[in-house]
Amino acid sequence: MDDLATYLDKHKIKDLHPSEISKLLKDLDKTSFNAAIQMIPKGMIGEVALQLPNRYFSDIVDSFTAQELAIAVNELESDDQTDFMQDLEAVNDKVAQAVFSQLNENTQEDILYLKKYKAGKAGAYMQTEVYTADLDQSVHDVIRDFADLRQVNQLKNIRYLFVTDKDKKLHYGIGLEHLLVFDFQKTLRENIEAHAKEFRQITSYDNEKIENVVQKFREYDLDTMPIINENGILLGRITSDDIYDIMNVQATDQMYHLAGVDDDTEEAEDIIKSGISRAVWLSFNLLTAIAASLVIGLFEETLQSFVALAILMPIVASMGGNAGTQSLTVVVRQLTLGNITKSNALRTIKKEVSISVVNGILFAIIMGLIASVWFDKAMLGVVIALSMLINLLSAGFFGSVVPLMLKKLNLDPAIGSTVILTTVTDVVGFFSFLGLATIILL
Repeated sequence: MDDLATYLDKHKIKDLHPSEISKLLKDLDKTSFNAAIQMIPKGMIGEVALQLPNRYFSDIVDSFTAQELAIAVNELESDDQTDFMQDLEAVNDKVAQAVFSQLNENTQEDILYLKKYKAGKAGAYMQTEVYTADLDQSVHDVIRDFADLRQVNQLKNIRYLFVTDKDKKLHYGIGLEHLLVFDFQKTLRENIEAHAKEFRQITSYDNEKIENVVQKFREYDLDTMPIINENGILLGRITSDDIYDIMNVQATDQMYHLAGVDDDTEEAEDIIKSGISRAVWLSFNLLTAIAASLVIGLFEETLQSFVALAILMPIVASMGGNAGTQSLTVVVRQLTLGNITKSNALRTIKKEVSISVVNGILFAIIMGLIASVWFDKAMLGVVIALSMLINLLSAGFFGSVVPLMLKKLNLDPAIGSTVILTTVTDVVGFFSFLGLATIILL
């Protein structure tokens, strides 16, 4: 707490970014944390709370009255207001109702409107604050209105002017820098029509998947995107800072899913809940391990005859598992980035299989020679070489096909892919190695 107090004493609060404060707060114990957040202006609490991991949220709620939390919410933009209230409802619904009742009417309307969108839809991530002007307004009037709104702090983070008609249907999005070179005495319509090619508008629908919106931001290098309904009416906007947050969440989810854990569960302090979540996937892994062991059991006599097989067997499975994980990771990431489509999916499979074959031949030769010299048995080298080639080939194939199939079934490609792949590489590795040993060595 002393570090935070010193820092706040040396700087003006208005010059601090919420992320700077949140970093300091994360270094404090619970007692110091609760005392330190009381030093932060109430209007900044909402932004700081959203910067912190979810496990801190309940401590913040317990530290302030409903009236103080309402002040914090009113200072947020509409999308963040909605996020804050939804988090608050999850922690303490009674407090959430008390806070909501103290918000101004416009804020309440915005929150209720945005909450109607399902998670994963563009509308759930948009903010309703947009700077709009009518096609037939003069540029002079538009700039004057903008200045007036900015002076009373009703506009924040505005880089684009959205031009609509009298029915609020979106026609153009114009960077504010364009206004400075327009003819101030002419209308927006007249200025835009003179330079129509410069104002191509990229939009998304409110019920469109957020993944599609993220892809458009990447493709067109956007700062802001207007969100419209099916009739072309402007509803709000999504900004690049929101997209960065979404991309971070997606990347985190992807890593967790590949490891068989859940982001929300891992953020919680509940050890039992986290343990159960992990245990579910560990149960699947146990079943796959048993399946691999059953395959080994089929060749019990072969293993008893050649003890060297037991020594070399894990190498085949390990190499296959690692090769498959490489293919799996590449394909899952490329799917997330939108770089794999129906038309080039086969090319992706061919590429991964080709890489696996090349590596399979290379390491089959290396391991074949090592096994031959190690155990002074040339045919044992042939067995492990052929088995390694087979397993790496299957690893590359299934490592690319499994996530593609899950994607086709509208499932997250990361969820379950690792378990399926591990099963394949273990079973194929053990079966091919021990099966070839039975045929060639006995």
